[in-house]
Order: sequence, then structure tokens, then C-alpha cells
Amino acid sequence: MGLFKKKTEKKFYDPDRQKPVIHCSICNGEQVAGFRDLETGRFDEVMLIRSDSDLQKFRDEYGISGDIEKEY
Repeated sequence: MGLFKKKTEKKFYDPDRQKPVIHCSICNGEQVAGFRDLETGRFDEVMLIRSDSDLQKFRDEYGISGDIEKEY
């Protein structure tokens, strides 16, 4: 029964200072979603992407629309 559904919290990032990025490994194909700081270039990992549903969850949690850049 769905009496107590887990609610997904909206998380926020500063689009003026950060941009969403997916790090892709050339060796094993692992993908990690996170944010790149535009001033320092630092990458902060948020979650491991194993499937399209994980990517959609990342988009929904942070309210991201459009394409997300992939970095290798």
C-alpha cells in the first residue's frame, strides 16, 4: 500500500556558480553525476549513475532540464 510514500526533496544548486556535469570513465564506463564549480573548476560528486532512471532522479532532485554535459 502507498500510505507513506517517500517524498523526493528538491535540492538546490547555484546555476550562476555551478553547472551540472556527468563524469564518464573511459576504462569501465562508470558515470558519476555532480556539479562543476565555474570559478575553481572543482567537481563535487552527487550520485552514481547506473541507469536512465538514476539520471532522471538526479534531474528531478535538482530541477535540471536540458542537456547535461559529459566529461571524459
